[in-house]
Amino acid sequence: MGQGSCISFPPGAVFNENWISIGEATLIGPHVTLAVGFPIEILDPARPPVVRIGNRVNIGRGSSIVARLGVDIEDDVMTGPDVYITDHNHTYANLDIPIGQQWMSEEPVRIGAGSWIGAGVVILPGSAIGRHVTVAAGSVVRGVLPDNCVAAGSPAKVVRQHIAGRGWVPEMKDPPPVPPGWPGSELPG
Repeated sequence: MGQGSCISFPPGAVFNENWISIGEATLIGPHVTLAVGFPIEILDPARPPVVRIGNRVNIGRGSSIVARLGVDIEDDVMTGPDVYITDHNHTYANLDIPIGQQWMSEEPVRIGAGSWIGAGVVILPGSAIGRHVTVAAGSVVRGVLPDNCVAAGSPAKVVRQHIAGRGWVPEMKDPPPVPPGWPGSELPG
C-alpha cells in the first residue's frame, strides 16, 4: 500500500492481500471487497500482484474487485459506488454439470489512466478500457473501449469520442460551465 493511501471504515472483505498492490494517495471507499483467488486455492508466494491499483485512484463505496488472473487499474481512475470488476466467470458449456460447479474462464482486465467509471457499472473479463474514458452508470463492459470516449449501455457502446482535430463527436450541445479556478476555466467559452 502506497504512501497516503487508505481503506475507509468500515472496510469490506479483503482476501489474499499479499497479491493486491495499491499505489500512493489512493482512497478505497467503505464496504469495498478486494479479493484474489478462492479460499481453497493455494497461491504461489512468488507470484506478482494480481490486483494492481495505481496512484490517486478512488474506488467508490460498496464496490468489488475480484480477480484470479489480473486486474490493472491505472493512475487517476475514479469509480462511483457499487462497481463490480472481475477477470473470471463461470462457464456453462457442459449441460450435465450445474453452472456453479463448472470451472471458470479468465481474461485480464485493464482500466486506463484518468477514466471515470459510473455507479453500478459491471466490468467483465477481457475488458480493456482506454485512457480518459467515461463509462455511464449502470453499464456493462465487455471488450475494448478506445481512449477518450464515453460509453453507455448493456453492453456498453461508444456514444461519444474525442477525435483529434475535430473535438468531441457528436458535439456536446451545451457543455457545462467550468467553475473558476478549475482546470479549463481559463479557456474562452
